[in-house]
Amino acid sequence: MPRSNRPRRASTGKPAATAGKRGTGAVPELDLERARSGIARRQVAPDGDWMVRTITAKNAEKSYICPGCATPVLPGVAHLVVWKEDHLFGAAAGLAERRHWHSNCWTSRSYRYR
Repeated sequence: MPRSNRPRRASTGKPAATAGKRGTGAVPELDLERARSGIARRQVAPDGDWMVRTITAKNAEKSYICPGCATPVLPGVAHLVVWKEDHLFGAAAGLAERRHWHSNCWTSRSYRYR
């Protein structure tokens, strides 16, 4: 006997495909800024491979010293967190030695190699 492609109905009258699913209400809107902020990207430079993560102004809560200009990265200022991917003692050691840079300081540091 051939099979029917129509979904079976549950006893409540709803189609069986949605009868057992939870959370069939409205889907919340995706916060793109929050989704992008947690992703580290890889950058290759003459001094090695670096992992760079963007910190938004909303997520910047503490003060750090920027190694590029030796001035503080204040709370509420968007900046970058940078660590060495190919650290001599492994990835965990590179992550432990991460530094917070001003975005402009990080991008202008590459001009030293030209």
